[in-house]
Amino acid sequence: MAKNGGRLDLFKFVPFRLNRLAAEVSSALSAEYQARYGLDIPEWRVLATLGFRDHACSAQYIAHCTRTHKSTISRAVTTLMKRQMIERVENEEDRREFRLRMTGKGKALYEELIPRLLRREQEILSCLSAPERKALAALLGKIEASLDLVQTSAEADAKEAY
Repeated sequence: MAKNGGRLDLFKFVPFRLNRLAAEVSSALSAEYQARYGLDIPEWRVLATLGFRDHACSAQYIAHCTRTHKSTISRAVTTLMKRQMIERVENEEDRREFRLRMTGKGKALYEELIPRLLRREQEILSCLSAPERKALAALLGKIEASLDLVQTSAEADAKEAY
């Protein structure tokens, strides 16, 4: 029987802690691209996914990779296309399907934003020593692996159906 009269202590429950931490970190990072570039979190996720890939990909791939609902990704894609940050290209293997890729304008924004986000990441992790950061990365990787999540861009590219 759980302590605390059978109730769940959320502040000790790892899924709650991870979700809260992810929301807070996402919010801190979004401050970097929201005010300056007018991007919301789903729009950034689309650009970030396209940015690490060498080839165009489907909106479904982005939804799977980022664990974001496909309707949310669809709205972000529509907005980014209107802003000429991304474009649709025909899938050479299946002409009925379109894939997405960044335009020159989208790539320029992405490349300008990356150093700012990496700096912000370092600020967030500054409370950890170098060995702690390495241990955190290893532990997160272990949890991701146990959930069968893709962990590298090469693995994601090789597993297009992800």
